[in-house]
Amino acid sequence: MQEVVHARGHEHVAATHDTTFEVTTDDWLTPAGDCIVGVEADRAPADFDDAFVDACRDSTASITLTLDVDGATQTVRAHGHPDLTFESDRSAVVRTSTYVDDRTVAVGAGAAASDLDRGLVTALADGVDCTLTLTVE
Repeated sequence: MQEVVHARGHEHVAATHDTTFEVTTDDWLTPAGDCIVGVEADRAPADFDDAFVDACRDSTASITLTLDVDGATQTVRAHGHPDLTFESDRSAVVRTSTYVDDRTVAVGAGAAASDLDRGLVTALADGVDCTLTLTVE
């Protein structure tokens, strides 16, 4: 099962956070938002299909996140968690830890914002469009 979120970069994308990365429906970003890689997302976790959410709530679920930026892609593998709520109507956060809140869409990720390819980050800082595809197995 898949969910797809379309967003765009922003001049303040720095992608330096060591434990998370995030896309948000907000249309603005301050330099303090060092985990945010995309703004103006067309969907938030609250919009995801119930079957997808249920599949992600399995602690053995494997979640693959693919960030496509202007034709270049980076894939991050993560896991599901029984406490995922997918209730946020604002942002989707991928975490390297097991911390869960209403914005969390995956835990135990193999990469955070600081691990993203710097070419992708530069393109995002130039404001290009990006797509985050979440696939659960």
